[in-house]
Amino acid sequence: MRLLRTFLDKQAPLFEEGGKLEKLFPLWEATDTLLYSPCSVNTGTIHVRDGLDLKRMMGVVVFGLLPIVFMSMLNVGRQAHLAIAAGATPLENWQTGLFQALGFDFTNALWPNFVHGAIYFLPIFITCFAAGGAIEVLFSVVRKHEINEGFFVTGFLLPLTLPPTIPLWQVALGTIFGVFIGKEIFGGTGMNILNPALVSRAFLFFAYPAQISGDAPWIAANFVGVDGFSGATWLSQAASGGMDAINNLGADAWRQAFIGFIPGSMGETSTLLCIVGALVIVAAQIGSWRTIVGLTLGTFAMSFLLNQVGSDTNAMFALPFHWHIVLGGWAFGTVFMATDPVSSSFTDKGKWIYGFMTGVLVVLVRVVNPAYPEGMMLAILFMNMFAPLIDHFVVQANIKRRAARHEAVQ
Repeated sequence: MRLLRTFLDKQAPLFEEGGKLEKLFPLWEATDTLLYSPCSVNTGTIHVRDGLDLKRMMGVVVFGLLPIVFMSMLNVGRQAHLAIAAGATPLENWQTGLFQALGFDFTNALWPNFVHGAIYFLPIFITCFAAGGAIEVLFSVVRKHEINEGFFVTGFLLPLTLPPTIPLWQVALGTIFGVFIGKEIFGGTGMNILNPALVSRAFLFFAYPAQISGDAPWIAANFVGVDGFSGATWLSQAASGGMDAINNLGADAWRQAFIGFIPGSMGETSTLLCIVGALVIVAAQIGSWRTIVGLTLGTFAMSFLLNQVGSDTNAMFALPFHWHIVLGGWAFGTVFMATDPVSSSFTDKGKWIYGFMTGVLVVLVRVVNPAYPEGMMLAILFMNMFAPLIDHFVVQANIKRRAARHEAVQ
């Protein structure tokens, strides 16, 4: 490591002001600070000293995401093998062809499932980081500032919200759109009003719905001639058949959904691991427990209300709270998207309101519009736009209360 440190120090004059490569200083600085702690520190009495800087904050979030990343690869491979076991015939699927060429048996064993799923996940993951990183470097060079670590978490979040069969060029296009429109035009990390990962997913959803929505785009094998194998996600089955469709999944269905061995976008299936991630980010004081609890209460209140109202034509009215929280992207969005410290509410009371209203909206979108059973993305993006307004009213109310107390004392 000392040799690497010496090498970086020798290259520094090339990238510093007056050097031949000074325009690429942000790229050199990002490499240096990624490998080593910066040698410069804040001084004076006007700075707050804290060991949890932006880089370490992003690292904690990624640490909470790692179990979900591994689970996504395991589940994608497992779902592919279940389809193959049902008698499917592969059609123009290079990942499955590569997996067969490696000599693995299509079994339900842990290692083959994980490897097969990794063949799908890793190209999408690498594409996200390559496309998003290029935009980050471009804007840092143009603005002449250091490359920040804001995209580090977005690069993990976005692949986990996508189906494994999405074309890589769409992944790159969606990532570029999300980073550029969702963050950079607002000024970069810390300035965005919308969650960049959700902006990317929303763009892909509305621009290329055939690849990201519908019954079976997530399946890690493009199969034809399948008998007895349903590709619909459980949430879409509930939207079309209500609790009858859910009950047909078996007595152990809720436990499977809670653990994550169900069809769905790559990283959004395991409620259990999302809870583990919630404990990590809440303990590190990065994500707010108020937002998480408020969203849960909003989901419970709205689902309970619609359960009582009922409907003869819309089966989703009967879907209870305990099923809402294990289907679709509810748990993943609640823990890692809604709690984004930049695009969510800042005030404590605002976090309760923001979370509660997000929970209400996700149920409304799912139930009242069954043609679009997944409502987490739209609910969070919608409330992102109202978060500053919520904080404004909370702050103004606090000012009025303090002013009234001050007058009373005088």
